Amino acid sequence: MKRRSLLQSGAVVLMLGINELARGASIVAVRVWPAPEYSRVTIESDTALTVKQTFVSSPPRLAVDIEGIDLNPALRELVGRVQADDPNIAGIRVGQNSPGVVRLVIDLKRAASPQVFTLSPVAAYQHRLVFDLYPAHEVDPLEALIAERLTEPTPAPLPPDPLEELIAKQSKPAPSGAPIKAPAPNTPPATVAIAPPARPASAGGTNGLKNEPERTDRLIIIALDPGHGGEDPGAIGPGGTREKDVVLQVAHLLRERINATSVNGSPMRAFLTRDADFFVPLQVRVQKARRVQADLFVSIHADAFLTPAARGASVFALSQGAASSSAARWMANKENAADLIGGINVQAKDAQVQKALLDMSTTAQINDSLKLGSAVLGEVGRVGKLHKGNVEQAGFAVLKAPDIPSVLVETAFISNPEEEAKLNSSDYREQLADAILRGIRSYFAKNPPLARNRTV
Repeated sequence: MKRRSLLQSGAVVLMLGINELARGASIVAVRVWPAPEYSRVTIESDTALTVKQTFVSSPPRLAVDIEGIDLNPALRELVGRVQADDPNIAGIRVGQNSPGVVRLVIDLKRAASPQVFTLSPVAAYQHRLVFDLYPAHEVDPLEALIAERLTEPTPAPLPPDPLEELIAKQSKPAPSGAPIKAPAPNTPPATVAIAPPARPASAGGTNGLKNEPERTDRLIIIALDPGHGGEDPGAIGPGGTREKDVVLQVAHLLRERINATSVNGSPMRAFLTRDADFFVPLQVRVQKARRVQADLFVSIHADAFLTPAARGASVFALSQGAASSSAARWMANKENAADLIGGINVQAKDAQVQKALLDMSTTAQINDSLKLGSAVLGEVGRVGKLHKGNVEQAGFAVLKAPDIPSVLVETAFISNPEEEAKLNSSDYREQLADAILRGIRSYFAKNPPLARNRTV
């Protein structure tokens, strides 16, 4: 619960007045975004800041000299913006290193791989100086999912089957010396239940048998991708509702339902590309789904359109060519701009490799995605109005996992006042989660998961 309260608290935001002037630059805002995957510190200013950085590994800390400014109340307040339970940042120190140079020292709780970069003005943001503080040794998400599955309590045994009890009693030999009763005339023979064949025992048991065979059920993983997050609020409704908040709530509800569901006896497990209010680049969302070997990828959104009249839910799959409509193309272009707003380090060493991944889509993946999208659309249409009665296609970057059926669900138009109100209704969000789960189960009923070497 402590971790959840930390993560759901999102960023600590300090808005500063126009009078907080530095030498040559005015600090507009300071934000801190804590998350287990990485913590981000953002300094927003009205002009670009120049920095020199030094990383010290023991004890781990990042020292950054910000040039062209003097220490001011804005930067002093940054010291108190770090929460005690931030997974990565132990604290921040700030001081005047020399005239016109402020030194910022970020003390870290563990070995780190920090990234420091600047972002040009975009959307509502001015110049941003960003510190992304990644742990040096990240947790393998697939191992974490399997570990979570193994620590679950053993399900309670099912109540005895009355028919099986009756058959067992009839099968018992009569006590020695007791008379054997003949069946009454015209009595139909008892129906005998045929037990399914026992699962093969794992190697190593006595004579190949074990009293309690190991659990070898197939873990079916569904990657849930709540759109936007952190620096990127997504679309904002007329009442101020932020897309990033409502889609995360829907994803949490859907995760609960998936984790309590099985398909043909195999347990399902949901993996969230973000489980709190922090930003995840588009290609990293794809990469995360592939790292956990997800069977399906479902991106959840609540977008806006140019006019408040647009309404209804939609489901999208990837298109290798032209979009299925001009509106679908517009939506894809808008979603693909999320990295500009959320802020990615384009100089990162693996940026080009990750970008290349987005060009590996296959016809088979798109065909399976259309089947999944059709199943989900049919169920979502039972909850509310649909914007289009068919699965649309466009070049959404987040749907380009080459080997995972992937769809993007627009739950409603947050720009429509009535639909914004529905998104703020817990009943509607629960209905959405139920509908998406029914769509997933319907897809698997016709397209069973392929067998592979994953056991828990």
